[in-house]
Amino acid sequence: MHRQPENVDVVTFLLSEMGTSGSLDGQQHLVVKDKYVICGCCKSPDTILTNGNHLFFLICEQCGSGHFVVPIKAGFVASWTVFGVNGDWGFESTVEETENHLSHASTHHGIYDLQVREDDDWQMVQKQGNQFVVNDQPFYVNGFNTYWLMVFAADQSTRGKVSELFHQASSAGLTVCRTWAFNDGQWRALQTSPSVYDEEVFKVLLLLNSHASKALDFVISEAKKYKIRLILSLTNNWDAYGGKAQYVKWGKAAGLNLTSDDEFFSHTTLKSYYKAHVKTVLNRVNTFTNLTYKNDPTIFAWELMNEPRCTSDPSGDTLQEMAVYVKSIDAKHLVEIGLEGFYGPSAPDRAKFNPNSYATQVGTDFIRNHQTLGVDFASVHIYADSWISQTISDAHLQFTKSWMEAHIEDAEKYLRMPVLFTEFGVSAKDTGYNTSFRDTLISSVYKTLLNSTKKGGSGAGSLLWQLFPDGTDYMNDGYAIVLSKSPSTSNIISLHSTRIATFNSLCSTKCKWGCKKKNPLEEFLYHDDL
Repeated sequence: MHRQPENVDVVTFLLSEMGTSGSLDGQQHLVVKDKYVICGCCKSPDTILTNGNHLFFLICEQCGSGHFVVPIKAGFVASWTVFGVNGDWGFESTVEETENHLSHASTHHGIYDLQVREDDDWQMVQKQGNQFVVNDQPFYVNGFNTYWLMVFAADQSTRGKVSELFHQASSAGLTVCRTWAFNDGQWRALQTSPSVYDEEVFKVLLLLNSHASKALDFVISEAKKYKIRLILSLTNNWDAYGGKAQYVKWGKAAGLNLTSDDEFFSHTTLKSYYKAHVKTVLNRVNTFTNLTYKNDPTIFAWELMNEPRCTSDPSGDTLQEMAVYVKSIDAKHLVEIGLEGFYGPSAPDRAKFNPNSYATQVGTDFIRNHQTLGVDFASVHIYADSWISQTISDAHLQFTKSWMEAHIEDAEKYLRMPVLFTEFGVSAKDTGYNTSFRDTLISSVYKTLLNSTKKGGSGAGSLLWQLFPDGTDYMNDGYAIVLSKSPSTSNIISLHSTRIATFNSLCSTKCKWGCKKKNPLEEFLYHDDL
């Protein structure tokens, strides 16, 4: 390089950029850590080093294996080895000290996973066209649901389960959790009546500024510790935790002449109740982080309602006002409706993809509703066992694939937005259920999404219903997955997380996937080994 030995800035720069250690030898040659030279499989030095977006990829010309090396602050090197010998594929990850620093690696049922992130990257998730992005990098999602986090956080005896769950989810590479930001008129109710919050409940739940723990504050701050973002749902279509039925009860108690729960969407007073709750939550200042919710990047998106249905007005016009109101308070965060994905009157040719004829009559319209002003991305649920038959069969897999492909196509052609499959799973209570079928279903969902991902399509990710920590079986609705008790399922989730993380790390939105990633990276991402 024709630089003087005393010019240490050059050496410091090179080592810093590569995130490794090294030194000048007696002949003034720079000697660096062999992770950048030696193949991790066959130990051959015949390798090619490529890099992109601070992630290096070492390709062995002898055995064809690949080796990721990621620079990390404070002198650490993280690496993934992608084995490709004789058609046998797999991977592992390690973290090594390059100086006198502590190191850590987590093992997960034979698949090793490392989350490499920095606070500087903890920015708002945004939408560009049909993709989610963070800092101009794509953000494809592998996530989960656990709806009861706020209730557990309200009780000192169960609060630790929230941290335990986030730790397990993070270890599996999951990056987004969907949970409830409401509890209306029920046990441990947050909102006891419209805009009235019980003071004693407030002290542990949400809004009173005191020294007592605040449950939703805790959930959000704890999620950030584990680098998990949250989709917060603002109310429920169903009676659980109150929902629209509770708003109607409050209206009747106030003397309103109400005849249907659907009036939640249309009656001026009931809409004002909902808006007051939205305003309270979005303007809340977190007592752990001092961040207003509407300014916190930990929140991925606001969900208007869990599985809204309005049989009296399937057009979706009533949902438009709700979305616009949320945006009027918080223009920074993404907004989604919370739909199940049923096709309605605006697209009669798509009704063939519905699970049954009744689905067209429940008062939702996937195409029309997602054309609503203020909605940023589409949501879809997948429950073949509830919608088709509670007896396990291959028909469930066939439906899941066609259901997903239809919605991904519509999101690309008509909606021009990402689509997130925000609930999917299979119940252990179904006739013929076994964990092998559950694994096959999850793998099928992930494979369909990867087929979209590799084309830069609208299939933006999925959220399992649902993830539980140990010792919470009494909350199980049949769909719960406890990672520590489900090694095969955990492996599938972790592998998909690593594939998604690789995409999010290697591609920028400007790339448009024109790089046509070559083997072995392409094989690692798409090889059908699940």
